[in-house]
Amino acid sequence: MKTIGVLGGMSWKSSADWYRMANEQVHETLGGYHSAPILLDSLDFAEIEALQESGDWEDAGAILAEHAKRLEAAGAGLIVLCTNTMHIVADRITAAIGVPFLHIGDTTAEAITAAGLSTVGVLGTSFTMEQPFYRDRLAAHGITSLVPEDADRATVHRIIFDELVHGIVTDQSRRAYREVIRRLVDRGAEGIILGCTEIELLIGRADSTVPVFPTTALHVRAALEAAGL
Repeated sequence: MKTIGVLGGMSWKSSADWYRMANEQVHETLGGYHSAPILLDSLDFAEIEALQESGDWEDAGAILAEHAKRLEAAGAGLIVLCTNTMHIVADRITAAIGVPFLHIGDTTAEAITAAGLSTVGVLGTSFTMEQPFYRDRLAAHGITSLVPEDADRATVHRIIFDELVHGIVTDQSRRAYREVIRRLVDRGAEGIILGCTEIELLIGRADSTVPVFPTTALHVRAALEAAGL
């Protein structure tokens, strides 16, 4: 297998899940003492979060591109970014490296297409829900995306940053997300993208009447396949 270079720490909670899932799948497939060949570069999320809030995507992109170059230099055969939001600077990363970059939007879109769906709701940070980079990536695969209304977007974003990135998981927030999902389904969503890697800490298939697409799990599976598992 190729060594997978992982840009993580945004937040570390979901990055830890990415790492765990990758090793579990390698062990399940190969057995014995096998684990995933991974180089993990875990950034300080406080620095990245401040750049998000200020809208300084230029500096954020430069930081991630530099860390991706370090992973390549250390021997990574492909690079993944285990956060949906920061794929807003994916072009900066791909331009900086000479090894493949596996875009989380593409792996999610492929799963949606394989399921025979064409219209999905997107849950994520306000950046992912409101800026075009994610919806455009899905549209390139022929997928129409719906985002929650204003109040619901604020609720989804608040729970991510005030709770999930700190490891706080509550039934109240789970109920709130279920209601957001229900309203998206009422508007025509045939499936729901869990478009922030932290969301999988809170909800899953049982919380939706339509299929859900857990971006972390889908990304891990695609990365391992790309690495040669």
